Amino acid sequence: MPSKSLVSGGRRIQTRRSAVHGNGVFAVQDIAEGETLIEYKGEIITWKEALRRHPHDPSQPNHTFYFHIDDGRVIDAVVNGNAARWINHSCEPNCEADETDGRVFIKALRNIPAGEELSYDYGLIIDEPYTKKLKAEFPCWCGSKLCRGTLLAPKSDDKKKSKKKKAKAKAGKNGKGGDAKKNKGAKAGKD
Repeated sequence: MPSKSLVSGGRRIQTRRSAVHGNGVFAVQDIAEGETLIEYKGEIITWKEALRRHPHDPSQPNHTFYFHIDDGRVIDAVVNGNAARWINHSCEPNCEADETDGRVFIKALRNIPAGEELSYDYGLIIDEPYTKKLKAEFPCWCGSKLCRGTLLAPKSDDKKKSKKKKAKAKAGKNGKGGDAKKNKGAKAGKD
């Protein structure tokens, strides 16, 4: 169950143009850590239907307003959606998405001052190997010092592979096998 709002009366958030990407959602009042800000609304459809509808905009095939609920269902905020669909991604977010009984609520991770843009980590996962090209198809523009350069969430397998590559590269430098140049992991480019 979402937490109760500590702010009484008045507008708390507002949609407007964002320096991060397109539209964004901003705090109009100071927001307290743990406060539930908005429910992510839209039509609840099957993943099969989501794939049939995709892409909503062929000129931007990787830009959707889908929110994964479970293996069988997704919220399509293009249909009956609200301002929550405009909350941008950040690798260092001030909000999080909290799913409760098939509903998604956006909650503050920390105190957010009036005027600050709301963001959460989209945590996108694609069921194929993450290549430099694939990561570039989902660029992140959050500007955080912790920016991954992509909206794609790190896969646990990618972390293991990266550690193995680093270990091989180190072994190559020590003359114990492996070519350090050949085993360097590619970094995703940042736009």
